[in-house]
Amino acid sequence: MKVFAQSVNFNADKELIKYAEDKVGSLVKYHDKIVDAEIFLKVLNTSDKENKITEVKINIPGHELIVKRDTRTFEEGVNTAVDNLKRQLKRHKEKLRDSLIS
Repeated sequence: MKVFAQSVNFNADKELIKYAEDKVGSLVKYHDKIVDAEIFLKVLNTSDKENKITEVKINIPGHELIVKRDTRTFEEGVNTAVDNLKRQLKRHKEKLRDSLIS
């Protein structure tokens, strides 16, 4: 699976990019047909503390799963997005399995 990471409105350090890529890359355990993943890390210029936006898009054949999180840190955003995507991937795989059985 290919993982593409992109930072918007700031320059992300290599450690943050690697962390995000590794976390998203671990999703291959939950669905074996993931084509690729895109990670967008954005900073909003607001006074809110939760001004970091993490958006993760997973492409699987015939579907696109997208999760967007507003958090205080990018690490927190990546973690919650990956947890949500795990659930979505499991649910999608169960639907596929159920449709094959019936």
